[in-house]
Amino acid sequence: MTRRIEWPRPDYSRVPYWVYHDRPLYELELERIFRGPTWSYLCLAAEIPKAGDFITTFMGDIPVVVNRESNGEVHAFVNRCGHRGAIVRRETHGNAADHTCIYHRWCFSRQGDLVGVPFQRGVRGQGGVSADFDKRQHGLRKLRVSVYRDIVFGSLHPDTEPIEDYLGDLLRDHVASFMHKPVEVLGYQRQAIDGNWKFYNENLRDTYHASLLHEFLVTFGLDRATQKGGVKMDSRHRHNLTFAVAGSDSNEEAALAYKANQLNADKLTLRAPELLKFFPEFSDDRSLSISSMFPNVAFQRLNNSLATRQIQLKGVDRFVLVWTFFGYTDDTPELRAHRLRQMNLLGPAGFVSMEDAEAIEIAHKASDADRAAQAVIEMGGAGEISDRDYRVTDVSVRGFWSYYAELMGMEPEGAIR
Repeated sequence: MTRRIEWPRPDYSRVPYWVYHDRPLYELELERIFRGPTWSYLCLAAEIPKAGDFITTFMGDIPVVVNRESNGEVHAFVNRCGHRGAIVRRETHGNAADHTCIYHRWCFSRQGDLVGVPFQRGVRGQGGVSADFDKRQHGLRKLRVSVYRDIVFGSLHPDTEPIEDYLGDLLRDHVASFMHKPVEVLGYQRQAIDGNWKFYNENLRDTYHASLLHEFLVTFGLDRATQKGGVKMDSRHRHNLTFAVAGSDSNEEAALAYKANQLNADKLTLRAPELLKFFPEFSDDRSLSISSMFPNVAFQRLNNSLATRQIQLKGVDRFVLVWTFFGYTDDTPELRAHRLRQMNLLGPAGFVSMEDAEAIEIAHKASDADRAAQAVIEMGGAGEISDRDYRVTDVSVRGFWSYYAELMGMEPEGAIR
C-alpha cells in the first residue's frame, strides 16, 4: 500500500526525505505521472529524418521505439514484444522496414502492428497458434505522439491535453526561440546517476546552486547569482524557465557577493579562451536559458551550446541522463566547430556539470539514512509560488512539488499554488 505524503507545510517548503526512497510511491509515480495525463519528451525529429529511421528511448522506465513511416509520419510504441515481453529493438538507432524480436521472431510494422508470427500454422500440420488467433490484438502498445516544432513527445494516456496546451505560453515561446529553423544532431552524452529522478528535476529548477557548486561558471563569469536574470513558470508550475545575462555584473560585484567562496577570477585563466566565446544568435540578450518540462526533459542554451537533457528512470534510486547536442543545418563551419567545442562544458565530464551527479548522489545516500527528516526549500521566502526577477530562490523547486502533488492526488489541505 502506498503511503500518503503528509506535507509539513502547504507551500511545499518542506519535503519529507522518504519520498525519494519509497518503492511503493515510485510505482505510483510511474502510474500517475509517466503513464498518466502528461507528455514526455522522446527525441528530436532530426534524429529520425528518413523513412525507416528509428531511435530507442524511454518514457520514464518504459522502453520505447520511435520511427518514421514512409509517408513521413512519426510513430512510437512500447519496445516490448507482445509474445514473451522481450525487448524488440536493442540498438540505440537504425533504419529498418520492420521490427523483429530476436527471441521468437515476431515481426512488427513501423506502426507497431504484429505482421508476422513464425510457425503460425505449425509445421507439417502440427503445432502453431489457435485458428482464432488475431494478430491485431497482439501488436506493440502504441503511444499517442505529438510533434511540436520538430520535437517528438509521447503519452500513454487517452486524455492528455493537446501538446500546445500542455506546454503553455512559457514553453511554447522558449521552444520556438531555439527551434526556429532546421536542426542537426551533433552528438550525445550519457551518464548514470545513483539517485532518485526527482532530485534531478529539483536540480534543474534550483536556480542558484550552479553559482556555488560549479566553480568554473563563477570563475569565468558564465553564470553568477549577481548577474541579471530571473525565474518564470507556467500557470500550473509544471514547467520552469531560468535565465541569465553574462556580462551584466562585474568581478568586483561578484567578489563582494561571494566573499568567502573565492571567486578566483583574478587567479585563473584558460589556455584556450575561445571555449568561452559567446556569439549572440537570438533576439534576447541571454547567455543562459534553461527550461524544465515536467516530467522528463530540459531544453538548454548555454552560450552557443544547445541541448536537450532527458531523464530516463532506472528504478527508485537510479536514473540515466541523456544529453542530445544540436546545432542548425545552416551553421557555418566555424560555428559548428564552436558548438562542438562547447560540448566540453556539459555532460558527465563537463567543466560546469560534472558536480551535479556527485551532489545528487551524496544527497540521495545521506537522506536515505534518516527518512523521517525533511528538506528545507525556502530560499527566497516561503509562501506564494510565483515568478521572480532574481534567481537566488527555491520558488520553482516548490512549483515542481506543487504539480507533482496535484498529479499524485496528494495535495495538502490549503495547498498553495
